[in-house]
Amino acid sequence: MADILIVDDERDIRELIGDILRDEGYETRLASNSEDCLKEINDQVPSLMVLDIWLKDSGMDGIDILKHVKREHPDVPIIIISGHGNIEIAVAAIKQGAYDFIEKPFNIDQLMVVVGRAMETSRLRRENASLKRSGGAEVEMIGVSSAFKQLKINLDKVTKSNGRVMLTGPAGVGKEVAARFIHTHSDRKDAPFVTVSSATVEPDRMEEVLFGRESPDRGIEKGLLEQAHGGVIYFDEVADMPLGTQSKILRVLVDQRFTRVGGTAKVSVDLRVISSTARDLAVEIAAGTFREELYHRLNVVPIEVPALEKRREDIPELANHFIEMLNRTQGLPLRALSEDAAAMLQTMTWPGNVRQLKNVIERVLILGESSGDIEAEELPAQDVSSEDDSRAILSPAIATLPLREARELFEREYLLTQINRFGGNISRTSTFVGMERSALHRKLKSLGVMTGNKQGGRVAYVSEDAE
Repeated sequence: MADILIVDDERDIRELIGDILRDEGYETRLASNSEDCLKEINDQVPSLMVLDIWLKDSGMDGIDILKHVKREHPDVPIIIISGHGNIEIAVAAIKQGAYDFIEKPFNIDQLMVVVGRAMETSRLRRENASLKRSGGAEVEMIGVSSAFKQLKINLDKVTKSNGRVMLTGPAGVGKEVAARFIHTHSDRKDAPFVTVSSATVEPDRMEEVLFGRESPDRGIEKGLLEQAHGGVIYFDEVADMPLGTQSKILRVLVDQRFTRVGGTAKVSVDLRVISSTARDLAVEIAAGTFREELYHRLNVVPIEVPALEKRREDIPELANHFIEMLNRTQGLPLRALSEDAAAMLQTMTWPGNVRQLKNVIERVLILGESSGDIEAEELPAQDVSSEDDSRAILSPAIATLPLREARELFEREYLLTQINRFGGNISRTSTFVGMERSALHRKLKSLGVMTGNKQGGRVAYVSEDAE
């Protein structure tokens, strides 16, 4: 809760200021000396401080408290008040980071104007810090396929707990979106979401980035763990974390405490940990590049984020989502996706998964027409070397086979692609390919193609006997 801490050794003054601010709708706390002031700050960092320069019977004066707070909590605005004001004191206070200086006896209207501006400054700083922590990423989950629905069910189950979650899946599938979904729908949604990009932080700086540092010159600089206090810390691609840091993170997970680089005091944090990896951590453990104990600490609830090829049914909806998003955020044309273009997107290969799909849509909107439907010919060709688009390009595997075997192989691959495109739905597949449902069933049986539930979705596959 945003509030104002008033620090003055004169009881009448601090209570008067408190009464005035409460009448204006602010919440206030009062302190008469530096000891009470620091205790109130440790209990809860205020949104604003009104601080007297001269404090009788106090271990620290106002300037000392100002320096301390600005070192520990630089975003808290501090209004200095003094009955012994002069230009030197005002200049000294401003140099040390005070928001403003008001001389006693103060004018109530002047005080309210300064407090109002300072509180607005505090609010903007909190919002800006929150946006920086969150990265501004969208957390909307898009999809209708069985694989997506299973993922959504798993994510919904973990949102209300504090259990550590390990998200697995190849690059580009949306593991960070899944992590942000957990955060947004959890009890910690109003607290920070801080991402640790394990692959991009230099190994020799990892501990400083995570734990922060202390030095006489620069005071305390909080690391990412401390910035995430009360919220979620997300370790992106945790397999890239240096071994030495892994052991220290392991201790943090056990104790929820750590020491800043260069410091001696223990810092306690309340964190929920979510991690992700595109690599097989069992292989990394066997190779000695990942600590097995850390794996077991992080992998309390494993959730697989499916590759795009396992949720082809979602591709048109995802593409339309990206079209709308790019129109909203970048002003790119708001175009519809033609049926042929949607069908082609569903049959393309996507090694880069959802991220690659977004890039393709963005490229088409930038280089294509400014209006009208997106047509299939605007999409990037895959594995096509002929200038004549009307010709089917045979793979070496088909080109070297007799006609009967080549036809059988083509039919099998074609029908596998179509069934998976429609999420295992035989009725929709039969309508698209132009076959009666019973005839399609007979054809699939003759080709050794079966359908069943695998990895959270209904898919078509070739039976072992047919192989």
